[in-house]
Amino acid sequence: MKGYLILEDGMVLEGETFGDLQQEVGEVVFNTSMAGYQEIFTDNSYNGQILVMTYPMIGNYGINSEDIESAKPSIKGLIVRELCKTPSNWKSEMGLDEYFKKHHIMGLEGVDTRKLVKHLREQGTMKGMITTSMTSKEEALEKMNQEDIQNKNYTEEVSTSKPYVIEGQGPHIALLDFGVKQNILRTLKGYDCHITVLPYNTKAEEIMKLGVEGIFLSNGPGNPETLMVAVENIKKLMHHKPMFGICMGHQLLSLAFGAETYKLKYGHRGGNHPVKDLLTNKVYITSQNHGYVVDENTVNPKEIIVTHRNLNDGTIEGIRHKYLPIFSVQYHPEASPGPMESKYLFQQFVYNVQRKQQAV
Repeated sequence: MKGYLILEDGMVLEGETFGDLQQEVGEVVFNTSMAGYQEIFTDNSYNGQILVMTYPMIGNYGINSEDIESAKPSIKGLIVRELCKTPSNWKSEMGLDEYFKKHHIMGLEGVDTRKLVKHLREQGTMKGMITTSMTSKEEALEKMNQEDIQNKNYTEEVSTSKPYVIEGQGPHIALLDFGVKQNILRTLKGYDCHITVLPYNTKAEEIMKLGVEGIFLSNGPGNPETLMVAVENIKKLMHHKPMFGICMGHQLLSLAFGAETYKLKYGHRGGNHPVKDLLTNKVYITSQNHGYVVDENTVNPKEIIVTHRNLNDGTIEGIRHKYLPIFSVQYHPEASPGPMESKYLFQQFVYNVQRKQQAV
């Protein structure tokens, strides 16, 4: 049946529905990856968002239970140009329509995604509603206005509710879960780390009681300024253990060091973003998914070194403390999907943990 995407600026796009007929309001964002849609749908950093894929055909290799980054998809809706209804891959267990029905997510196909993405690039990401009804556009806009996507804590919806352990014989790592991707856990496990995964708001005192040797701050959705409780805990921990932060973890570390963040016009989402490592002068093609960045004008140069820079827009992609074994990156070195050439950062973190049991 017919479905519609209504944007908060009044733009309406029509398509054909698939999946579950579930009306949703969310921030409309786009991803430029050519493959890896399954990992993208299940990335918890997309919680609260309606996703537009720029690649024209989605679903051609189906869905399987191995290539996922969380237990279920986090997106609120999906917009594509063409849905492949006959997936072909030896690992495929079901098509996208069945998968979205199973998880109560609605998709729209047949949409002019090029027109939509150009509009978002020019106007910036904005709220939208995916729906099967066009009886009242004004009613839809009013419902959108009631959603405060800027100040909502999306992390509490995707963070683990209780601690759990991933066994290993190596260093004991506390991982604060703001919406962690499974490939982060797989990569740390590849170094034989003993990982204790903790709720995002676990108190610093409780973490120290675990006797951990390093602290990892994961990726996650939304505005980092909604997680000031985590920032305060990071401040208490930073002088005691080596730390590594990715994406949301990078932003929270920066806030803890006194910097500020701001929202990008349309964010960085895709598997083809060039980033320069300023310490080695090497350029890496990276996987990214974020709408906020650290404001370089607020970074304290007496304590913090900017280590990585986005070559598309010059924004900060990584920082390192001058004296403490603490560093972070804005992009996703664990990939999934995307290039996997940045895993040296995990190696650096494990080295810091093994060589420096305490930061002072």
